[in-house]
Amino acid sequence: MIPLNASNVIFQNFNQNENLILKVTKSSFLPTKIKKSSISIINSSNIIDGFEFYLCFDKKILNNINLKNKKIILLEDKFSYLDEGDIIRINLMDKRVKVLFRKKSKNNSFLVTEKCNHYCLMCSQPPKNINDEWIFEEINKIIPLIDKKTEVIGLTGGEPTLQKQSFLKLIKNFSNFLPETKIHILSHGKTFQDIKFAREFSDFSNYNTVIGIPLYSDISNIHNYIVQCENAFDETIRGIINLKKLGQIVELRFVIHQLNFDRLEKFAEFVVRNLCFVDHVALMGLELMGFARANIDDLWIDPFLYKDNLSAAVNTLSLNGINVSIFNHQLCTLNSDVYEFAVKSISDWKNDFLPNCSNCKKKLECGGFFSSQLLRPSEHIKPFQ
Repeated sequence: MIPLNASNVIFQNFNQNENLILKVTKSSFLPTKIKKSSISIINSSNIIDGFEFYLCFDKKILNNINLKNKKIILLEDKFSYLDEGDIIRINLMDKRVKVLFRKKSKNNSFLVTEKCNHYCLMCSQPPKNINDEWIFEEINKIIPLIDKKTEVIGLTGGEPTLQKQSFLKLIKNFSNFLPETKIHILSHGKTFQDIKFAREFSDFSNYNTVIGIPLYSDISNIHNYIVQCENAFDETIRGIINLKKLGQIVELRFVIHQLNFDRLEKFAEFVVRNLCFVDHVALMGLELMGFARANIDDLWIDPFLYKDNLSAAVNTLSLNGINVSIFNHQLCTLNSDVYEFAVKSISDWKNDFLPNCSNCKKKLECGGFFSSQLLRPSEHIKPFQ
């Protein structure tokens, strides 16, 4: 796992209290204006002049160079992966640093809001009814700093679309500053049943923006119970239809657990009959965080026990020309006929393996575990020899 949050950070020569958003650099050939929003890495006995902020990972280096009146942030060595083009937030009041963007990573995402009008039984980010408009404002400040060649950025929540105008402004900024970047949005899809909003979103979004929408059963009552919201199934379907009418890319997401695993094949048949126009279906393993951990006894099922259901669903979708993937599963818990559909989908900062996976011949191909999943892994984890 890769650490993203640093606490008890050592700050030298700082006198301001506000948060700072800074882009990491090793370069000395930057315009003065860009240097003001950058932080220079000190990794030798030399220091690059012209910067207001400096970043160091080794206290010994600080003792060997003249840093009088320089604003220095000292992080632990485990953060020395920070490199050119990465972006960090500095919280001077709490003496914390958070890594917001990593240029070399394909797992960059932004939590847009903690608000949500669903209360999914397995939600890994339980909703909070708070004023977090500042998050939209912060992301809008970050967007111009992001490398223009970034392949993909995720937007998560909460429900990103609840604050409609703030969300649309965010999407417009991504389109303006990062027109070639794939923006992958996780949304319950209900807001898009408002055709006016759906059209505005379509007008502002990149050509390759993807909306990942959860649909947890082919039976409306099951889906509504899982998301703890009456009429959610019908409203989500209307949102999906509106998005596809407008030419948007839609991904369906089915998180598998004890309450719906036996509907997998019927769900696949439902999609083939009624939603065959979607662009991708992701059949996903459970992340044991937030509400999922609180409801673990009601939700947890060993993936090995539903592997036949999963194979049937995958084959039904694939044979009918629907793009399908398996997310968040270990290869040894799957039938061999669906290995090719299994994707390494867990973000690197929360991806882990069991000790007995170390000698597995398929480890590099395997999706591994969420770090939280090690709390209750499958009883059928067996390294390939």
